[in-house]
Amino acid sequence: MQRNPHPHGAGQGLSVPNATRSGAGTVPRHRVGLMAAAATATMMLATSPALAAWEPTKPVEFVVPAGTGGGADQMARFIQGVITKHNLMKQPLVVVNKSGGAGAEGFLDVKGHKGEPHKIVITLSNLFTTPLGTGVPFNWKDLTPVAMLALDQFVLWVNAESPHKDAKSFVSAVSAGANNTFKMGGTGSKQEDQIITVAIEKVAGKKFTYIPFKGGGDVAVQLVGQHIDSTVNNPIEAVAHWRAGKLRPLCVMDDERMPYKAKVTDTQSWADIPSCKEAGVNVDYLMLRGIFMPGGATAEQVAYYVDLFKKVRETPDWKEFIEKGAFKDTFMSGKEFADWVAASENTHRTLMQEAGFIAK
Repeated sequence: MQRNPHPHGAGQGLSVPNATRSGAGTVPRHRVGLMAAAATATMMLATSPALAAWEPTKPVEFVVPAGTGGGADQMARFIQGVITKHNLMKQPLVVVNKSGGAGAEGFLDVKGHKGEPHKIVITLSNLFTTPLGTGVPFNWKDLTPVAMLALDQFVLWVNAESPHKDAKSFVSAVSAGANNTFKMGGTGSKQEDQIITVAIEKVAGKKFTYIPFKGGGDVAVQLVGQHIDSTVNNPIEAVAHWRAGKLRPLCVMDDERMPYKAKVTDTQSWADIPSCKEAGVNVDYLMLRGIFMPGGATAEQVAYYVDLFKKVRETPDWKEFIEKGAFKDTFMSGKEFADWVAASENTHRTLMQEAGFIAK
């Protein structure tokens, strides 16, 4: 709701009794009072600055409903750095990880602070998967949508020493083996990584042993150490290990290749990774990277954060970050964003029903 800049009305509380007489050349006393009030108002308009729009008056807590080192955590801390570097906020932005219960800890915390504009949360697919998979009393409608910052890709990764050079040979090996022969690492249970794993299982016709970890950073380290056979990590979670020659990307889970052609390794760019569809593994999935506030936020408060994140996206730092992390640089706010979120919730409900992940 928009606040009324004059909640009490001009001149309220002042009373000027009517004149008892008005002779020639005499201004009635009620008119004198009105003229004086008008002159005072004119002086105030001339000398007072315009009423300022809402902005934070204390530090803003930036909740990450996931562990450290993962894609959401990296994006939140990057945004924090850009805002500080370019002095985009007068108050500090403080990143806090609340990953318990597959992110339920963070979402319930934000839900419990209805009307508090000094708290925002960065979201990923656990915005949908955690309440659907656990029955925790939370729904995205308990929050106030602010903006979509980007969509995040998923890549099928293996260790660089794996004999599998492409997605088709990897899936064929899974198909040829017994159930649970291959270990797939992912972030959390009944979350996006496991949903994607189930989709690959349907293509292969065999089950993986799915091993959940707290965050995408941990997942990548486990693959580097060859404690698991594969992952479906986001690009930003595995790029450092790819650049170091420790991991190998097999395909990106989209129906088209990524557009980024700058070399990441000596021989490959993101654009050199085939889409999974083109590699014969028809699996695609994109994840939201967006911002929400607690419920009950005013239009003025939402507008402040929409403007803030537009400023972040206009920096050269953001453009470099988006390319290095191989994101789909997509922005939405307002009704368009809320409609997208509602549609994505329905998509996740269908995927989780098919996987048998909906809480009873």
